[in-house]
Amino acid sequence: MSRTITRLFDNYTDATTALGALEQLGVPHSDISIVANNAHGEHGGNGDKDGIDDVNDHGDVSRGVSTGAALGGVGGLLAGLGLLAIPGLGPIVAAGWLVSTAVGAGIGAAGGAATGGIVGALKNAGHSDDEANVYAEGVRRGGTLLSARVDDALLPQAEAVLNGNGSTDATARGSAYRQEGWAAFDTDAPAFDRDKIDEERKRYGPPLV
Repeated sequence: MSRTITRLFDNYTDATTALGALEQLGVPHSDISIVANNAHGEHGGNGDKDGIDDVNDHGDVSRGVSTGAALGGVGGLLAGLGLLAIPGLGPIVAAGWLVSTAVGAGIGAAGGAATGGIVGALKNAGHSDDEANVYAEGVRRGGTLLSARVDDALLPQAEAVLNGNGSTDATARGSAYRQEGWAAFDTDAPAFDRDKIDEERKRYGPPLV
């Protein structure tokens, strides 16, 4: 048996460190997913850094990525990062099974735009409605989501990895969002722009890298 465990990270580097530790535990690439906000072009774009296609000032993907790149796999999960636009999130870089579920048939859409939803994908993976909405909102606000399907035998070690590398507590973060008047992730709401994400980064800790 296996279980899906997911954590939100304010810092992209913390997320990738945790990802590497999961791989060291023996969690297969095919069972790990990463979804990172890319409104600043930090993880590709603005000169095609890291070989990922560019986004324009409106957050639209200027060139599509291949299905294989978007879903990751070959040469390690991070080697397969692809740039997509998901409703409500704006531009993201992502790889793994979770994004495949989220974008569904929209994976080949022109310009890299993807249909489907991250909340639905998280709920299908076993997360509660509240957890799924907080996780999606966290990415919208500039964070990075790391999710893994883990065999029961590895579950304690995998949870220790995710909890010990700077992840946030979803319940506490959701409470903080609600104090600001937030109710749930809204795919029809404008994605956070760079200025709003910068404000969020100041609120919750050091710059996201």
